Amino acid sequence: MSILPSTVGALLKSQAYPHKPQKIELVQTQMSLILLTGEYVYKIKKPVNLGYLDYTTLEKRHFFCHQELELNRRLCPGAYLAVVPIVEEKGGLRIEGRGKVIEYAVKMKQLPQDRMMDVLLPRGQVTLEMVARVAEKLMVFHQKAETNQEIAAFGKLDVIRHNCDENFAQTEKYIGTSITAEEYQHIRNYTDNFVDSNASLFDKRVREGKIRDCHGDLHAAHVCFTDDICIYDCIEFNDRFRYSDVVSEIAFLAMDLDRYQQAGLSQHLVNTYVGLSHDEELLKLLDFYKCYRAYVRGKVESFKLDDPYIPEEEKAKVLTAAQSYFQLAESYV
Repeated sequence: MSILPSTVGALLKSQAYPHKPQKIELVQTQMSLILLTGEYVYKIKKPVNLGYLDYTTLEKRHFFCHQELELNRRLCPGAYLAVVPIVEEKGGLRIEGRGKVIEYAVKMKQLPQDRMMDVLLPRGQVTLEMVARVAEKLMVFHQKAETNQEIAAFGKLDVIRHNCDENFAQTEKYIGTSITAEEYQHIRNYTDNFVDSNASLFDKRVREGKIRDCHGDLHAAHVCFTDDICIYDCIEFNDRFRYSDVVSEIAFLAMDLDRYQQAGLSQHLVNTYVGLSHDEELLKLLDFYKCYRAYVRGKVESFKLDDPYIPEEEKAKVLTAAQSYFQLAESYV
C-alpha cells in the first residue's frame, strides 16, 4: 500500500460529496486513487511521473482528466460523466464544491462489478453471442477511430522493431525469475524473424489505414456487460500506447480469452470481427500480436516485483501471473 496523501482521509467522509453516500471505498493503483461511492466513482490522478506518464502538476492532471473523459466516451459514453473539481471549503474538502480548487477527478457512473467480463469468464457466464457483440462494437469503433499521418507512423517497421526491442531490453533482468532463458530466446528469435520476413505486410497495413487511435488496453477486466456493452479505461496518458494496428487490439482481447482457457470464445471474437470488417489479412498477424501482447503483460507484472509498496505475499501471485503470461506468449510462437 503506498503512502496516502494527507488529503485522502477527508474524502472518505460522506459530507465531502454532493449526494452524501452511505459508504465510500478507496481503491489504489500505481497512478490513481479511486473512490467508489455506490452510485458514482471518482478517479483522482496521483502526482507521479512514471516515465511513460507524467501527472506531476495540477495543470497536467486536469488535462489528462479531460483526455480520459473524451477518449473513453468513444466506447462507454453513458458511464463517463464529467471532470469535477475538488475544493477546500469551510475547513474541509468538497467534491464538486465552490472554493479553491486543489485537485480534479473524473466522475463516472459506478459499473456493476458482477457484470465485468473477467468476473463472468471463470463462472462460464460469457456466451458466444456476448463475444460477437463485443467484436461488432469494436469493428464499428475501429472504422470511426481517427487515423492520420502521425498515427499511421506508429505502424511503420522501425517503430514495431523499436517496441519489440524495448520489451526485450526491459525484461532481460527477469530471465531466471519470471521468464526462462529458453522462453526469452525463443520468443525473441521468433519476433525478429517475423518482423523481418513480413516487412511488406506491415507497410501495406500502414498504407491501407489500419493504424488507428484505438483503446490501447483492451483486456477482459475493461469490458462490462450492462444494458449496452461498456468498454472502459482506455489509455489516456500516452498516445503511443493507443496508436496501433487494429489487429493488435483484437489480439489483446483474444489473448486474454486464451488466458482464461476460452479458446472457443477467443476464436469466435476473431472470426466475427474478420467477418464484419472483411479484414482477412488480420489472421496473418494475429499470433504475432497475441505473442506481443502476452509478452507486454508479462513485462508489466514483472515490473511489480520491484515495487516496494507491494507486500511480499502479493508478490508470489504477481510472479505466477508474470510466468503464465510469458508461457502464453511462447505458446503463440
